This record gives sequence, C-alpha cells and structure tokens, in this order.
Amino acid sequence: MLLSKGSVSLLSFLAPQHKPKCLIHITISPFCLLNGSNISSSSLKPRRFAVLGAGFAGMSVAWHLLQQSARELSLCIDIYDELGIGGGASGVAGGLLHPYSPKAKLLWKGAQCWEEAMVMLSIAEAAKDEGSFAQDLKDLVSQHIFDGPIVWKRGIIKPITAMKSIDIMKKALFLACNKLVKDLSAVGYSGKQVNFYKQTVHSLQEISGEYSAVVICLGARSESLPELKGVLPLRMCRGVVAHLDLPGNMSGGEYKDSDPSILADAWLAVRGPRSLAMGSTWQWGSRNYSRTLSSDEESSAMHELLSKASILYPDIRNWSCESASAGLRAMPPLTTLGSLPLLGSVDNLVGHNSGGGGRYWFMGGLGARGLLYHGWLGKLMAQAVLSCSAAEIPFELTTWKNRM
Repeated sequence: MLLSKGSVSLLSFLAPQHKPKCLIHITISPFCLLNGSNISSSSLKPRRFAVLGAGFAGMSVAWHLLQQSARELSLCIDIYDELGIGGGASGVAGGLLHPYSPKAKLLWKGAQCWEEAMVMLSIAEAAKDEGSFAQDLKDLVSQHIFDGPIVWKRGIIKPITAMKSIDIMKKALFLACNKLVKDLSAVGYSGKQVNFYKQTVHSLQEISGEYSAVVICLGARSESLPELKGVLPLRMCRGVVAHLDLPGNMSGGEYKDSDPSILADAWLAVRGPRSLAMGSTWQWGSRNYSRTLSSDEESSAMHELLSKASILYPDIRNWSCESASAGLRAMPPLTTLGSLPLLGSVDNLVGHNSGGGGRYWFMGGLGARGLLYHGWLGKLMAQAVLSCSAAEIPFELTTWKNRM
C-alpha cells in the first residue's frame, strides 16, 4: 500500500514479509553467445570482457554476463575499479529502495526494475548464506571486501552494523559471481573466470588490444576516460547523505517497527529504532569526487536536510549526526518520460569501427536510482554484449545517441 500526502510517500509497503528465497539458475536465451544459441566453432573461441566500475551497475553487468553466457563458452571477466567494490557514489547510497518519484508517481519501467532489483538482492543474499562459502567469506573479510550480512527492513537494505553502507550488497554480488563460476566448474564447465582489480584504467586505448568487449559503468568517473570526456550528455550533481543516531540519554522518539521510511524532499531510511539515514542534497555542476566533507559543507548540508525532514518528523532535531558522506552522481538528461539512464554501444563516440558488432558499451546516468535500475539494466547490457547487438535495449534508453 502506498500512502501519499502531497510530495510525501510512506514506504512501509516495500519491505518483504519474509526473506526471498533464490535458486540460481542458468536461463536459456536465443542470443549468439547466450545459453541455448546455436554456437559455431568460431564463436567458441575464448572471450575476455572488461567491466570498468564496481558499483551497482558494474557488479550487475558482471553477474549477468556470467549467468547468461553459454555454458560451453570460455569466458574471463575482469572488473576494474580504483576505489574498490562499492567505492564510488553507489557506496554512499542510503539504501532506500523504491520505484517511485518523490511525488509518488511510478517511474518509467518502475515495476520491472523493482522485480529485477529484488532478484539481484536475493542472489546476493543466497551467495552470502551459502554454507560452503564460509572460507570465501572469511577470506573476503580479511581483504576488507565483505564485512557483514544483509538485513531487510521497511523498503531498505542495510548491514547489521548500523553505520556501514550498503556496499555489502555489491560485495555479495561479487561473491555470487565467484559462486556461479565454481558451480559451473563442478558440473564440467570450467571455462569461466571473474577477477577484480583495484586499479585505474586511464584510457580505453590502454586496454584496447586485450578484450573482446569493454563495458563502461564508471558513473560520474566515466568522463575521466579521455575518449569520453565532454561527449556524454551527463549532468554532475554532488549529494550528501547523513547517518543519524538518537542519543542514549534521549528517552522516547525511537522509531517503532511499524513506522515507515519516508520519501520526500528529504528522505529518511530507517536502520533501526535509534538509527537512520537522511538525504540528500543536490549540488549541481560539482566536480568534487571526494566522499569526505569539509566542516562547512557538512554544516550546510545538515541545516538544509534537517529543515526539510523536520517538517515531516519534528523529532529528527533531537537526533545527532554520527557521520556524513558525499557522492558525485551522474544524472542523465530530462526526457518526457523522466530522467532515463543511458545504455548502448559507444564505438562511434570513441572512434572505433566495430564492423556492426559492438566493442565498447556504456551503462550510466543511473543518477540517484542505481539500486533500483542496476538489475534490469545489467541484464539488458549483458544481452547486448553477448549478442553483439543493441536490438534488445529499449529505444528509450538509446535515443540519447541520436541527439549527440
């Protein structure tokens, strides 16, 4: 049930009553390198794909490339991100997962995106809970790649430890990729690999001779690639998210189990009776990639957010700011359908003659909705890469190239 008043949406209806169960299957799809296709001997030559970016988008693309590719195909996927898994703007997200605008309007393809997002969360949960991966979890913890379980609550996901970010979900997806590789190997298909490299790719030319395809999922950092600098129709916007606690000496004012998270000009994502996230500011035109805030920036952001949030929840002024962080969002152009992400081949933008195939692909402009969009868009992008065709991508997501 969606309760709305003006521009306010109460999201208590979003929480699953039970944790979703997920069995990881390999689906049959009619594409050239996907399951169920008629694969020629030439198509069986080993493929190497690079995914640039390890946020929501990049991890979803990597998973779907593995999951949708033909089992017989020898495939190596290398994921690159200088900031680590979830180190960019995705890691600053407050975790408020919903398919609505602040005015309670269903977003374009919102229901479909919601379904796919829930599937991806279920996959991450299943991989995290897999008993046989206890040692994998231990290894990832020691490497600071994975540090806790996922919890579902009133339309948000969060780690048990209240002030951790939802990076945990993306790290669980990396674990899911490794699990799928091992599952396939156990039944005789040992040609799959997935690797993560915490390093910078300075230009596409740097890796041009190594990969069959490169998928760019760098968000706001996409423009750091010289081949794409100044050619993408993205609008940069810095946003601050604050994590608040109710002081221990404060009696009353706790969030009850029945109280909802709130979607409005300033949203509140409840993390527990005495813990919540609040966001977000919108600083258009910023080029500041740092998560760290100056004291002046934090003070200004808190004043702005508390002024908006206290209209709906006056007691928020009794809470104290435990920490605040910022991320630089890559916002897409406005269309008649809203702000739609950008997908498609960018061979022509980077000066590559693909011969009708498609070597360089872009998935970006997810803005503040990476958690909602990542599952569906990752699936579409994987299909396009494996089929060497953008035919399955809805034209609404590719028309941006016609205006270039």
